[in-house]
Order: sequence, then C-alpha cells, then structure tokens
Amino acid sequence: QVELEESGGGSVQAGGSLRLSCTASNYAHPSYCMGWFRQAPGKERERVAIIDSDGRTNYADSVKGRFTISRDNAGNTLYLQMNSLKPEDTAMYYCVVGYFSPPQCSTLLRFSSYWGQGTQVTVSS
Repeated sequence: QVELEESGGGSVQAGGSLRLSCTASNYAHPSYCMGWFRQAPGKERERVAIIDSDGRTNYADSVKGRFTISRDNAGNTLYLQMNSLKPEDTAMYYCVVGYFSPPQCSTLLRFSSYWGQGTQVTVSS
C-alpha cells in the first residue's frame, strides 16, 4: 500500500513563500508521475503541478512562474516551492502519486488512488 505524507504547510502573508514536501513509501514502478492538487472551500479540486517519470513538468496557469515542482533523485520525495503567494492560493494541498506513463500523467493523475491526507496553506492579505 502506497503511503504519502505531506508537510510544510502553514500560514503566511501575501508575497511570502512556503515549501511543501511529500514523502512516498511502499511503491516502486518504472512509470509513475507525481503531483500536487489543491482544494479551497466551496471550490473544485484543482491540479497545481505535476512531474512525470521523465522529469517533465506541467503547471496550472494560475501558478506558472511562482511555483516549482521537483523531486529528489530517488524519486520518493516530492516538493512544491511556492513563491509570491497570494490569498487565492489558500487551500488544502494534496500530494498524489500515479502509475501513469509520461503521456498520460497530466490527464490521468487525478484518477489515482494514492493521495496524501493534505496540508493546509493559508495566505493572508
């Protein structure tokens, strides 16, 4: 059973930065992708950023230029560096891992069964 544990959330003022981390355990697969989703109260879950097994990244338009997704060399720790945070970035952020090939990663990751519990990010104005 894949286990995901997020950390790094918190409260910050607009313009500030946070770095989220996600440690994945009990999984190993040659084709996988990892990503971050977020959900604010009353809003639909939104894909924030993904990284496929070839290292290619994809970002939501709302975070391009401000957020950076990365993972460690072993591939089991995922990061999200968030800079220039805005109040509209306030949400619960979830780490997701999926066994999808690079062409499938960005479109299918949301259907993965492997989600973390989430970490809250709150940005005040």
